[in-house]
Amino acid sequence: MEKAHLLKKKLPDAPGVYFFLGTKKEIHYIGKATSLRNRVRSYFSSDIVEKRSQIIAKMVAEAKNIEWTETDSVLEALILETNLIRTHKPVYNTRSKDDKSYNHLVITNEALPRVLVVRGKDLTEKFSEKEIKYHFGPFPSGSLFKEALKIVRKLFRFYDTKTPIGAEKTKIAKGKIDFNRQIGLYPESTSPKEYNKTIRHIRLFFEGKKGQVIAELEKEMMEEAKHERFEEANAIKKRIFALNHIQDIALMKDDSRVYRDEKRVRIEAYDIAHLQGLDMVGVMTVIESGEPAKNEYRKFKIKDIESANDTAALKQMLSRRLSHPEWPLPQLIVVDGSTAQKNAAELILRQHAMLIPVVGVVKDERHKPIRIIGQKKLLDVHKHSILLANAESHRFAIAYHRDKRSKKLRS
Repeated sequence: MEKAHLLKKKLPDAPGVYFFLGTKKEIHYIGKATSLRNRVRSYFSSDIVEKRSQIIAKMVAEAKNIEWTETDSVLEALILETNLIRTHKPVYNTRSKDDKSYNHLVITNEALPRVLVVRGKDLTEKFSEKEIKYHFGPFPSGSLFKEALKIVRKLFRFYDTKTPIGAEKTKIAKGKIDFNRQIGLYPESTSPKEYNKTIRHIRLFFEGKKGQVIAELEKEMMEEAKHERFEEANAIKKRIFALNHIQDIALMKDDSRVYRDEKRVRIEAYDIAHLQGLDMVGVMTVIESGEPAKNEYRKFKIKDIESANDTAALKQMLSRRLSHPEWPLPQLIVVDGSTAQKNAAELILRQHAMLIPVVGVVKDERHKPIRIIGQKKLLDVHKHSILLANAESHRFAIAYHRDKRSKKLRS
């Protein structure tokens, strides 16, 4: 296939799955992408053999056309890619591959099914056909799949214990399950009926049927509201929002390196300013395309907090920010402070069913950054923008606080 033919294609700058097709529209190769446009274009570089392989270069030369399917998130692209490769078995995806070392997702056939990651070589050794209810995979990239499962766990709470639920032999094992329930890793409800509904939704999600999951949840939400169970209805509403706004920045990389198109990243930074707890204010600044988006900056008057409690103020500010669904959601949040501030922000995000990574910028006594805490892969890619966002939030907060104090003194 010639590059000139590719340039006529209007591939979107969005996540999805792409297909290299042969003469009779047979699928030669399937891949996933953070940006379909950038990913597919990378196959037509002059150094394709060095960057990929001779086999991939041959595949591109043999291909007669390219098609694609856009997805709402990279997570869904990963799942769709896996399902399609398993169904179609394209020759250039399966050639020289050893499936036995790959990860698979297994849902056990039990009263309270477990969701487990299993190596291909262990599928038949550790499980019989009757013990497996659903099976997805293989997922070639182990690290990518583990990151994906962390996101799935925030959408759906499930058990992943080594032994079936109820078969624990020690108090320590039972205590661990109770502890994981308390911190939100395992389901709150012990009702098999409710839990199996979640298992059904996990199965549909891994089948690429997110729309069906959302439709069922919307019906359930309306039913709860009809019976005036508004707290339950609101909890379901948050789950629907999370499914519609999957935050998967941790998955945004290509086969060989961390990858993210900076044009598509919105980073929000938050900071608090006050004078020994007086006239407390908060601000939100925004970095897009590596540059400040000053028309997106926001100011918050902190209410009902009289002492110098920065974490409480941060929680209040972030809660109020998340009450504005008309504002674009960020892919990354930056807070000024250490673990306490990072944990406070993550707590509010969990309460709002948001899956957005948080990093904290730790300062010395002169308010100079000394380290950044958060996921290393995010820090490697976005360090400059993180520090810029933090510096902007500090500057903006100080300016807002001084202005408020000045107006108070003049009145």
